[in-house]
Amino acid sequence: MLNIFWFRRDLRLEDNTALYFALSNGLPVLPVFIFDKEILLKLEDHADTRVTFIYDEIIRLKGELEKAGSSLLVKYGMPDIIFKELINTYSLKTVFANHDYEPNSRERDSVIEHLLHNKGINFRTYKDQVIFEKDEVVKDSGEPYTVFTPYSRRWKSIFQFKEIHQYPSGELTENFIKIASFSLPPLSSLGFDRAAVVIPSRKIDDSILLNYHLNRDYPSLEGTSRLGVHLRFGTISIRQLVKTAAMVNGVFLNELIWREFYMMILWHFPRVVNHSFKPKYDLIDWRNDEREFEAWCEGKTGYPIIDAGMRELNHTGYMHNRLRMVTASFLTKHLLIDWRWGEAYFAKKLLDYELSSNNGGWQWAAGTGCDAAPYFRVFNPDLQTLKFDPDKKYIRKWVPKFDSEEYTARIVDHSQARKNAISAYKRALEKKY
Repeated sequence: MLNIFWFRRDLRLEDNTALYFALSNGLPVLPVFIFDKEILLKLEDHADTRVTFIYDEIIRLKGELEKAGSSLLVKYGMPDIIFKELINTYSLKTVFANHDYEPNSRERDSVIEHLLHNKGINFRTYKDQVIFEKDEVVKDSGEPYTVFTPYSRRWKSIFQFKEIHQYPSGELTENFIKIASFSLPPLSSLGFDRAAVVIPSRKIDDSILLNYHLNRDYPSLEGTSRLGVHLRFGTISIRQLVKTAAMVNGVFLNELIWREFYMMILWHFPRVVNHSFKPKYDLIDWRNDEREFEAWCEGKTGYPIIDAGMRELNHTGYMHNRLRMVTASFLTKHLLIDWRWGEAYFAKKLLDYELSSNNGGWQWAAGTGCDAAPYFRVFNPDLQTLKFDPDKKYIRKWVPKFDSEEYTARIVDHSQARKNAISAYKRALEKKY
């Protein structure tokens, strides 16, 4: 008889909630990771940076487990089929995992729970990737917040008086099942090639956090933590990061609270995945010009700051947060292209892609989301350049010929585009829903 710990968005041994409870349960623990076939088949790029990142983290995790005399069982397939195989192979009592909040993940977990329950096996999940989840930060009425500032005030007030426990799962590795090393399926067997991508360190850099409020808006500086991918896949502990942020920089802490705010919005309003949070904004008559969308994707709009951001994204799988706002505003308001097009493109390209934050950020920029920028706020790319890249150091790195005759002409005039956007939004708001 043994228990399973199912690694998902928590690829670490240390301070891992469900792993701690699994290792404290009294039975040997078999660690399992599943490359979900349904997810991988949807990826268009066969050198997807995220798959390479996950694969390398699995190699690291497997090595750490083998130092403890165990190993990591890595499977490729549909999770329900894999669990049927595991049920037939092992005598199982409980499967432990951490909560996942995205609609598709919740549906997957429901299927797995039902499958296990029918075989008399427990399925226990725990909070791990956030400090507060679901209904833990709500109004006095019990309703969810839809504006960030009061949400963040309540979040901080609860955080101030609630001790945040960390879980010493890394000290219990002797409770993993003792077993010879499992083989690791090659990356090619998953249908992928290795991506040439540089992954930022998962080490928390206190010096960057200390000056975060001063440097975070300047894309030419190393002023942001670059920890998004590690939060996304749980290679660092959110509890450790929040404790550090709370002591070092309140502005950085606010960014982590924004992350939880959007997760809460997704939990309570799952319709935002495909619809505007503000329903009337689904009535906007988007132009959706495919050639202009392609120009935006390729970084060929004629606006250097926009093109630099898009080229950085395409080349590295990363985009500075200031540029995420500016490029998203440009697509939705200058080009009047549906925010869902841009959201989907970022979902394909971003190494740190997170459904809730990506959706929330796009709807904020488009003016369609909760607590979003007002529809008449249209970022001026030239002013953004003057404010945040005045020496054009960032632009020059990604668009070296921006000031030559070889550089593309602007695909749209800012002043006219702003007028068109405001008119289109007004017309939508005047319609009967």
